[in-house]
Amino acid sequence: MDDMIKYLLMVVCGLLVLVAIAYAIIYKKNNTKEMKQLRQLRQGTKEKTFSMEIMYQKLYLIYIKVPFLKRYVIKLRRRLEIINIEDEYSTRKQTSKSITRALAIALPFTVLVIVFTHENTLLMSILLIFELFLIETVMGGMVDKIDNKLLKQQIDFFGEIRHAYHEYNMVEEAIYQVAQDDEVEISRQAEKIYEILISDDPESELEKYYDVAPNSYLKEFAGVSYLTKEFGDRKVDKASLYLKNLNNITQEMQLEILKRDKLDYVFQSLSVISAIPILGLEPLKSWAVSNFSFTDSFYSGKWGMIAQIVIIILTFVCYILIRKVKDSGSNSNVAKNFENPIQARLYKNKIIKKIVDLFLPKSGSAEHRKMVRLLKESASKTKIEWLYLNRILLAIGGFIITLFLCFELHAITIHYVYTEPVSENNILGEMSEYDKKKGMQKTEQDNKILEKLAKMQEKEVTRSVVEKQVKFSGYYDDATEEQLKTATDRIMQKYKTVHSEQLQWFELLLAMIVAVISYFGPIFILRFQKQMRQMEMEDEVMQFQTIILMLMKIERVNVEIILEWLERYSNIFREPISKCVNNYESGAWEALEELKNELVYMPLIRIVESLQAAVEKIPIEDAFDELDTERAYYQEKRKDANERLIAKKGRIGKIIGFAPMIALFVGYLIVPLVVIGLLNMTNSFSTMATMM
Repeated sequence: MDDMIKYLLMVVCGLLVLVAIAYAIIYKKNNTKEMKQLRQLRQGTKEKTFSMEIMYQKLYLIYIKVPFLKRYVIKLRRRLEIINIEDEYSTRKQTSKSITRALAIALPFTVLVIVFTHENTLLMSILLIFELFLIETVMGGMVDKIDNKLLKQQIDFFGEIRHAYHEYNMVEEAIYQVAQDDEVEISRQAEKIYEILISDDPESELEKYYDVAPNSYLKEFAGVSYLTKEFGDRKVDKASLYLKNLNNITQEMQLEILKRDKLDYVFQSLSVISAIPILGLEPLKSWAVSNFSFTDSFYSGKWGMIAQIVIIILTFVCYILIRKVKDSGSNSNVAKNFENPIQARLYKNKIIKKIVDLFLPKSGSAEHRKMVRLLKESASKTKIEWLYLNRILLAIGGFIITLFLCFELHAITIHYVYTEPVSENNILGEMSEYDKKKGMQKTEQDNKILEKLAKMQEKEVTRSVVEKQVKFSGYYDDATEEQLKTATDRIMQKYKTVHSEQLQWFELLLAMIVAVISYFGPIFILRFQKQMRQMEMEDEVMQFQTIILMLMKIERVNVEIILEWLERYSNIFREPISKCVNNYESGAWEALEELKNELVYMPLIRIVESLQAAVEKIPIEDAFDELDTERAYYQEKRKDANERLIAKKGRIGKIIGFAPMIALFVGYLIVPLVVIGLLNMTNSFSTMATMM
């Protein structure tokens, strides 16, 4: 022992000597001439107080290293990088800020879920998984706010451009001048557009910018600025055509801002309302059981769990649909086409690729074209290979989860049989402590008899055998014939319940049905999204009219250029317009005629007919003269269309958003109370009638 202490002291002394030597070396290096000069240079520049800016930068470095959070960091970065062009500091700050706020909401929510559902492991697990979708929504909403902020800055930016253009009479100089004094976010975009305009090959640089522009209005501004710089400005009705076009873009942005604000107002609480029911399951169950003890058999048994699962699935589906209704791929072209690393990595696996390819329709087949068209029409950035991978994974997951839930439901039912106190004629109120104690004694006695019966063969267990076990148990020595009969019936029922709670053939069939529904689930979502997008056809065609109005008076603009612009800003009608652009050189009239035949929306067909007239017969300005003369009418019509669109989306959103809440109160509270209450009353009246 003494030797151990001696060696320990020697080790400690050695470490102290090493620390002293290291301190001396560091002190000597820090007091060199170069270090003193460096400290003088840093004097006054170092942040002396707590800085949120620095904290967010440090948190970013932590988040990017955490495996779970890293996925969200990368996902957010890809959206924010587009808004913060080549500004790494702002991108990291906004990414870290969004994740920090999401965690500030998620952590208390996690605590609440654990507190309310700690006794129900299955429900707690489902809620924690559902929380992941909530986090993603919160972070997506924060990025949308940044995008909306940029859109509002553009209004002021275009106003400043007007004044600067009057002063310099040069597009690029006006943009450069305003970019020096405006808000940070829009200044970056303005500087990028300025660099494009003064570059050696502005046309190719502009095409690159179109792929990363945060919204279509900056695309329009960059395109109009380039055309004006290349072809020159001209006076139309004694006013600058360039400034008129800026005014048209500004009006479009104002309508879009109003539309987004109104949609945010309509949907601001619907997502929360659709998600709240899952938090109310356990409190509602506790209230019902404490006030109406006869409902305990429902809430603690198999049917109560089934009701919970149905409400959770309904909540999950409604929550996704609410998001799709609000954001159905409208005019906002914020880049969301980032790679999905999980599906990409999975599909690279040779075995998984072979399995997916078995389900994937052959390239060029009618089914393949149908799926590709659906992906385009629904504005989904998912590749067709990833779509089928998702479908297969969902089908497998649905099958396995359904079987797991079936086993879990059987286990819950058996557990309830062995643990719940026997209750007799408890209609209202909670069981008293005396009743609970007495009921638990009966349950324990029943369990002893069930253990004996379990050792027998199932065909040997008859009512007479159970009755004999009850009589010779010793617990019912003083019982009446009626009490013996009641105990025998109860134990016989328990025995049948325990032995019947096994995987049944119809449960396998149910798992297969769930797998099939899960397999087609992504297709249903895409079709729903497509339907929502079709509601915005009118809005997109009116945007086409604005684009044509801006281009038709610029010299040397032809039908092909107009089609290229429409393709660039199209969303719903992108596929037929792209096809027309590709076929244009082989015959302009024929390509437009084919486009017209593929369309079913009459306002767009009229635009195509006007383009056909402009190809061979009349100038573009004459073909679309009604757009200029009836500009005020189209603006009012656009406002009315937006109002109707918002109202329609609001109605759909309210129906979907309140569905889980209605299911919670009607299906999980009112129906069980009424049905079980009536059954208990019927049994009570029957018992009373027998006694009389």
